[in-house]
Amino acid sequence: MAHRIASLLPSATEIVAALGAAHELVARSHECDHPPGIEDLPAVTSARLDPLGSSAEIHQRMEAALADVLSVYRVDAEGLRELAPDVIVTQAQCEVCAVSEDDVVAALAAWGGEDGERPGAQLVSLTAADLAGVYEDIAAVARALGREAQGATLVSEMTDRLDAIAAASVEAGWKPRVMLIEWMAPVMAGGNWMPELIEIAGGEALFAEAGAHSPWVEWADVAAADPEAILIAPCGFDLARIEADLPALTGLAGWGELKAVRSGRVAAADGNAFFNRPGPRLVDTAEIIAEVLHPDVFDFGHEGVHWRRLGGGR
Repeated sequence: MAHRIASLLPSATEIVAALGAAHELVARSHECDHPPGIEDLPAVTSARLDPLGSSAEIHQRMEAALADVLSVYRVDAEGLRELAPDVIVTQAQCEVCAVSEDDVVAALAAWGGEDGERPGAQLVSLTAADLAGVYEDIAAVARALGREAQGATLVSEMTDRLDAIAAASVEAGWKPRVMLIEWMAPVMAGGNWMPELIEIAGGEALFAEAGAHSPWVEWADVAAADPEAILIAPCGFDLARIEADLPALTGLAGWGELKAVRSGRVAAADGNAFFNRPGPRLVDTAEIIAEVLHPDVFDFGHEGVHWRRLGGGR
């Protein structure tokens, strides 16, 4: 049975596509841009805030909106009604990163039905905070679409690839202490699934714990920890935006004295496409981290395309 799917989250869109159901999508979020061709679908969400500017400017706008109890995003309820999806996929993990479950329920309240849900429309809310949660989310989407077998296969393929990376990372012989920067001003360390991916890739994550929200970190604490590798992959930023905003980090006191900087183990990676999307491309994220940390062991072809080393050296 074919479905009419509205995916309001980039990672959910990628999950749907990986399950072989991209042709059943009828709507997407304004941030959904993968796989190619998805951008041709109508977008039924939008951002209330200007997404351009430096990380510090964006942070200030987000803080102001949340202080005023405003949602960061809009849902086009009428557009959704006209497209008549029978499965709507959203998330309940982060109200800053994407449209939330509350946003969707509020937008659909006028449709009628119990809890504001349109009669016949199934709402699937993704909640992953770690890799196990990502696998559970994939299974939940697969169940909603009647594609349980495809979901099991997808999870098996992901775990097999991650296991292979973990086994190969042992050959490196050391585990550098890694500061993964998920936001630049103020500094945030990458939490949730990030510490697990760093461990798989042969490193040790600083300041963050698997399954826990990404924490804000005082720069003095980063300097004191003196990381052996730094990977900059802010949520929503591609390589060009990271490099434009680099002075937010390189201008901090003691930046040039850090072990990671002096040894040339600082890299920028596409946080928008990979690190912050809890779906199938988290495996590619682990590959990127492995290339950054252990270039003599790993070469998946991501360097120069999805990540760049900053400052030279290895």
